[in-house]
Amino acid sequence: MPLWGFLFGQHLSDGILDYNMAEYIKKYNPNRSAEWNYGGAKWRLSRSKIDFFFECPRCFYLDNKLGTKRPSFPSFNLNIAVDELFKKEFDTYRKAKTPHPIMTKYNVAAVPFAHKSMNEWRDPFVGIEYTEPETGLTVSGGVDDIWVTKDKELIIVDYKSTSKDGTITELSDSPWDLQYTRQLGVYRWLLEKNGFSVLPIGYLVYANASKDLPTFDDKLIFETTLVSVETDIEWIIPTLRSIKTCLDSNQIPAIGDRCEFCPYRESCGKKLQAIHYANKKSS
Repeated sequence: MPLWGFLFGQHLSDGILDYNMAEYIKKYNPNRSAEWNYGGAKWRLSRSKIDFFFECPRCFYLDNKLGTKRPSFPSFNLNIAVDELFKKEFDTYRKAKTPHPIMTKYNVAAVPFAHKSMNEWRDPFVGIEYTEPETGLTVSGGVDDIWVTKDKELIIVDYKSTSKDGTITELSDSPWDLQYTRQLGVYRWLLEKNGFSVLPIGYLVYANASKDLPTFDDKLIFETTLVSVETDIEWIIPTLRSIKTCLDSNQIPAIGDRCEFCPYRESCGKKLQAIHYANKKSS
């Protein structure tokens, strides 16, 4: 997210942001409890942390090794609401063991997967876990949904909501869409490591809110499409090795190419230092 977007509550190009300023009353704590840092009993390498490493190794290191996280930003409450409604809707078909209409529309021969661990897998604080033996890293991820074919092969599904012009039929090469591809790949890898057979093609259930209506009338009208994603898992082990090397090192990692937080910190530090030294000379 661009830093100006974080500071001023601007919406992301791919997301609808509804924020509550009351969330900012909580004082920022730059020092996380050690048990949640790398090496601590509660630390896990979540799917989002893997993307964090891609975004900026230095910020990732500060967060996971040194325990100083970036300041948080408001929750995407509208997106969360859409996700919750999608889950309730697909759960109806999961219980009935019948395909959801969008699966029929796009000729996906499957039904929502009914499994005793679905609630845990969908919980972002629990998710699916696997400890990779070479690195010793425990990777976790909370899926939105899983579908299953008649041949007992699983399909990874994630819900997305946004407001863009036109119909969403495919992913682009934008950083956000590349992140979505990695996201589905991690979920596929986790399920395969837990003994399941998973199809390489995953899906995004995309809800796109229209801005073309003449009035609001207390409602948003969404066009829901199904976007297929060719998942890739070959990058995961090399990335885990790089993350392990980063976390075990005492060297400061490089700044991410697109990171705006690192230049912000550096610029602020230089300006504050200049004032400090100027005051020392004048005293």
